[in-house]
Amino acid sequence: MEPNHIYQYSLLNALMDGVSETGIPVSKLLTKGNQGLGTFARMNGELLFLDGKVYQLQAEGNVREAGEGDQIPFAVSTNFVPQQTRKVTLPNKSALDSTLHTFAPHAKNLFLTYRITGLFTYLKCRTVRGQTYAHQPLSELGATQSVEEYHDVRGTIIGFRTPANWQGFGVAGEHAHFIDEGRRAGGHVLELEAAGEVEMGMAVVRDVHVELPASEEFNEAGLSTDDEGVRKVEG
Repeated sequence: MEPNHIYQYSLLNALMDGVSETGIPVSKLLTKGNQGLGTFARMNGELLFLDGKVYQLQAEGNVREAGEGDQIPFAVSTNFVPQQTRKVTLPNKSALDSTLHTFAPHAKNLFLTYRITGLFTYLKCRTVRGQTYAHQPLSELGATQSVEEYHDVRGTIIGFRTPANWQGFGVAGEHAHFIDEGRRAGGHVLELEAAGEVEMGMAVVRDVHVELPASEEFNEAGLSTDDEGVRKVEG
């Protein structure tokens, strides 16, 4: 895969409609770069793809390395090659966007991808527990999600910034997942603080490759954009 191209399987709107029974295997995602985000069949946990391994971030902050046959109903990935790398401080999650703006001030309508490594003063992360019935929408899963807090933890955050007008294709704005240095804890980032300097690399993305499911489940879905539902569950 070419550097800093995005590969995406399926659409966020499909997850919002509960389309998550099947997808691509982990073995396929492993050919699509070196970092990515997503979820697993029936939305059982968060997915983090990092340097040749795919991790399932589970409820209560647990982590398992995914098997090559595990199914992925939604994922976004890239062959990340940083165009800029800097030491930054991040007083809160909102600082992600302002920091990315300093990296690429003229990229409002382009995708950005990034990787942050170092010591995080505070992280609040969530993991969805999975559907309890077929086609349960993602917006409902937020009510029972597992939320964990971490203090003074070393690890890696990988993320994507999607332009606002692409809401529904992906998560408009910041979408980031965290895994700790020991690969024992992680989740979808809701809040963060890095009082000291952490290393942040980023790249602008202009090439996006999309693979859509051919399943009946996908083709029967409405796929309308639910802005309020996305904000509620994605944070």
